[in-house]
Amino acid sequence: MTVIEIADLADPRLADYSHQTDVALKKARGTEHGLYIAESALVLERALRAGHVPRSVLALGSAVDEARTLLGDDVPIFSGPGDLLEELTGYILHRGLIAAMHRPPLPSVESLLEDARRVVILENVADPTNVGAIFRSVGAIGADAVLVTPRCSDPFYRRAIRVSMGTVLQVPWTRVGDWASTRRVLTASGFHLVAMALSPDAIGLRDFAANAPEKLALVLGAEGDGLTAEALEAADTIVQIPMAHGIDSLNVAAASAVAMWALVD
Repeated sequence: MTVIEIADLADPRLADYSHQTDVALKKARGTEHGLYIAESALVLERALRAGHVPRSVLALGSAVDEARTLLGDDVPIFSGPGDLLEELTGYILHRGLIAAMHRPPLPSVESLLEDARRVVILENVADPTNVGAIFRSVGAIGADAVLVTPRCSDPFYRRAIRVSMGTVLQVPWTRVGDWASTRRVLTASGFHLVAMALSPDAIGLRDFAANAPEKLALVLGAEGDGLTAEALEAADTIVQIPMAHGIDSLNVAAASAVAMWALVD
């Protein structure tokens, strides 16, 4: 398919880009699981490598050639001047292109745990920036999968994908239910649950890491509120990173990187 020059912003084929929220994209018409937005040629390439399917691409200037190189002629590529694309989307395409991608179906928890040794669980982490940063650390340092609770921000939200540099498209993840069912499936798969929390009975991360179990799931909570009572009750061990200079804790994304570095062998 040739590049389609945008002449009318009311073109229904552009609806995926017209000031759409992440929530609206999850309910996009004509899709089985909804859409997400991939920004930049790098993220698009990682999405394609993960087997994700694009519905269309919106590209600016030289990014059109990048999109055609990645996609060939089978996916519609819409293009136009920068001010027109900004009017359409509501933001400047700093990275040259965005793609409307079909969301893949989420795998089962059991399938993710089958060959995993190190898993990260995000409980109610509402900030997509933190979610994206944690996924980037997971991918870089080497945990095998991420599980997210029902109230956790969606890893496929545009900001989470952007902050992670597309890592959320590479690291296996899925959603879990309540803590009772989550604990059962993790225990059945041989995982030791390690919660990070400021607790009087927490042990130091370095001490725990010195004799870490073969399989472990690292549980991280939201900024401010921390882990819920249910998460702490489900945990086998509570750990914390020793702090200096009167500082009590790190940002959850920074803490996740420190903990994974200590626990991933």
